Amino acid sequence: MNTNSIHSPMFLIFPPEINSPEYKSAEFMATQNFVQKFLATKLKILGAIQILLGIMVFSFGIVFVFLLIKPYPRFPFVFIAGYPFWGSTLFIISGAFLIALTRKSTETLLTISRIMNFISAMGAVVGIIALVFGFLLDGNYICGYSRDRHPCEAITILFTGSLSMLVIFSIVELAISLTFSICGCYSDED
Repeated sequence: MNTNSIHSPMFLIFPPEINSPEYKSAEFMATQNFVQKFLATKLKILGAIQILLGIMVFSFGIVFVFLLIKPYPRFPFVFIAGYPFWGSTLFIISGAFLIALTRKSTETLLTISRIMNFISAMGAVVGIIALVFGFLLDGNYICGYSRDRHPCEAITILFTGSLSMLVIFSIVELAISLTFSICGCYSDED
């Protein structure tokens, strides 16, 4: 083949009935490519954010372990559900796959990363529901049956603050995970 014929432009005209995904509108493709390129450049940063969120959620689980003092009549629902531990594991694994995807971009790793981010997003949804349910369930029993209100107020503030931070972390994790599981991410070579 002649090298001049390889680089010559070619125009294809199709009738309006042909709807091929390869010939979508230029505006839609430009928006989709912009989102995918943005995600591809930020993979390492957002993967590190997912890992840090997982570590912080795990740390709040450890705080819940030490929050169980005598005036509290039962374990908090969030601790019984184990969300700070299994949720943090999902967040750390999905973040590690995003970082691995920046180092070596293969189709298999991309698929596994998208699946793990989807599982992590579902875990974040379940975690948010468990956190809200736990807050509603344990809200009246934070102090238990203690007559001394001074340590009870400190425990209430610590418990409420921990639940609020876990909800915020879970919402951020949900946003990151859903973005990558739905939009996907492709390197510049693709």
